[in-house]
Amino acid sequence: MASGMKRLAKETAVYGLSSIVGRFLNWMLVPMYTRVFTDTGDFGIVTNLYGWVALLLVLLTCGMETGFFRFVNKNEEKDPMRVYATALAWIGGLAAAFILVSLSMLHPIANLISYAAPIEYLGMMLVITAVDAFCCIPFAYLRHAGQAYRFAGIKLLSIFLNISLNIFLLLLCPWLYSHCPASVDWFFRPDYGVGYVFVSNAITTGVTLVCLLPSIRPGLESRPDWGLLKQMLRYSFPILILGIAGIFNQTADKILFPLLFEDKAEAYRQLGIYGACFKVAVVMVMFIQAFRYAYEPFIFAKNKNDGDTKAYAEAMKYFIIFSLLIFLGVMFYIDIIKHFVGSRYYEGLRVVPIVMLGEFFFGIYFNLSFWYKLIDQTQWGAYFSLTGCGVTVLIIVLFAPAYGYMACAWASFFCNLLIMLLSYFIGQKKFPVRYDLKSAGIYSSLAAVCYVAGMCLPIESEILRVSYRTAILFLFLAFVIKKDLPLSELPYVGRFFNKRQESQS
Repeated sequence: MASGMKRLAKETAVYGLSSIVGRFLNWMLVPMYTRVFTDTGDFGIVTNLYGWVALLLVLLTCGMETGFFRFVNKNEEKDPMRVYATALAWIGGLAAAFILVSLSMLHPIANLISYAAPIEYLGMMLVITAVDAFCCIPFAYLRHAGQAYRFAGIKLLSIFLNISLNIFLLLLCPWLYSHCPASVDWFFRPDYGVGYVFVSNAITTGVTLVCLLPSIRPGLESRPDWGLLKQMLRYSFPILILGIAGIFNQTADKILFPLLFEDKAEAYRQLGIYGACFKVAVVMVMFIQAFRYAYEPFIFAKNKNDGDTKAYAEAMKYFIIFSLLIFLGVMFYIDIIKHFVGSRYYEGLRVVPIVMLGEFFFGIYFNLSFWYKLIDQTQWGAYFSLTGCGVTVLIIVLFAPAYGYMACAWASFFCNLLIMLLSYFIGQKKFPVRYDLKSAGIYSSLAAVCYVAGMCLPIESEILRVSYRTAILFLFLAFVIKKDLPLSELPYVGRFFNKRQESQS
């Protein structure tokens, strides 16, 4: 048991680190994009197409990744490789059919989604999406086989390659073209612009597929079981529906926005500004993810003798504390953080606090969601996601034509607020947990007061303004430390305090 837990902890760290580092590195491409693409509409094209990619990936994988893990570990299944071969054959066939059909119908597809950019960008992204969907199964096989380092290595290699290609094609090649045209004019087109984002992605996807070939080969050597496929599809279909609803909640704004405007250039211009400033708010998502990896094991270990529900409640309290600290930190230093995007995108910074609060609500909802998983009533997750989808679409469709991208930000806010409240109140009836609502209320109210005090006082000097906000942030942090977070109990910091006490004694 101990060795199993040790292995689980090690693999969790590897998968978690590769996920966080990967997301952070991709996030760091945004400053380059928003300076290279001086026309915000170019970044709008990227934002729109990647929104479609996220949705199509869920559709093309059909929930089969989860189905693979379920059936490959069933005791009665004598040949795990047959499960792998079956999943590989189904997703591979689906991906191949998708490529053939989509490439033969590029113009009708472009008209259907009101796509107004060069058609070849759309073609590249459709092929990339299909190949990425196929690669999900070999990646799942690596996880099943316990090859965490190979999994993380391929993921990180693809990310570094994508970043390198973006830098090469968007920064280095234009410089070489202007100083030494003969060195690059045989392959580089200076007017291709945003298209090189998709070229970089296409090359990266191809390299990823090649790296996965040794892991794909065992699946090709086994015969698919079409009877087993029916069982896997029956199991995976509800997961597919839940996945579609969940991902559409996150991408509806990027997908629907261009459909609501007759002036496509204006639609992409606004979407580019919104997409870039949305990336500023994603810092909340990354820190929340890091918090889960770093602090939840600490909190649950600290409370392992106090019962699960107390551990859940305490984890929620610390989650709220750290999320509010992140929110105040980003907003108080927005005068510095805004340089993350190009100056042409600054007008969209007003969406940052709204989107961050929406992500905060979603984080609470995610932490609440364990209740329906523990009592095997996962249909509630589907109900919440579908309800959130309805609210998101309604707000965007009704208000985006009049209020532009601000409607998208508020749609995210109200959608996540609603599903958070629904999950809490229904969860308290199905699986009651005594959350520290008093503490949550105190911290939220204090954070709101700090936010108003920090953001509403007009101070012309940026140095004085940042210093003033820093003082307020330290006051909030001091309150947290005094009330609920003694320094001596923090990991690593606590060791320092204990050693110091031991040396003094």
